[in-house]
Amino acid sequence: MEVALISDTHIPSRASEVPSAFAERVRAAEHTIHAGDFDSTGAFANVRAMAGAEAFTAVSGNMDRGLGPPDVRTVELGGVEFVVSHGTGPAHSYRERLADTVRTHAETDSPVGVAGHTHEPLDTRHDGVRLLNPGSVTGASPADCATMMTATVDGGELMVRLHER
Repeated sequence: MEVALISDTHIPSRASEVPSAFAERVRAAEHTIHAGDFDSTGAFANVRAMAGAEAFTAVSGNMDRGLGPPDVRTVELGGVEFVVSHGTGPAHSYRERLADTVRTHAETDSPVGVAGHTHEPLDTRHDGVRLLNPGSVTGASPADCATMMTATVDGGELMVRLHER
């Protein structure tokens, strides 16, 4: 199963659209996870339509009050449990906060955390928890460029690729 991991759209406040190559990756994916900061109801609706409503998992970011998604969601895809949150809060405690969120909401022994907020891609382990941050799909400031991740999941195995524009 191919999963698109995106975050920090920030449309319209910091960007105007998702780069076309990334939009194509989202459309081609079997499931899309968005880790928050859509920034508007229009951006939320557009990304949801791009992904397909039934194949879309999203959370709210600090710029998304009133859009509807919860702050944390858990989804199992291809035998991998993803715990998705935005990661809102100070940079100095980002990894600790995410690992704690993942452990609090996980139902399996080896969940993967997906978050945004920093606009910086991340694929690391912290206190035994794998943490992924796809960066900003639009390259919204303070990002240096637009980034996203794709994950291939199969039978509990996970392979992640970072894409830059």
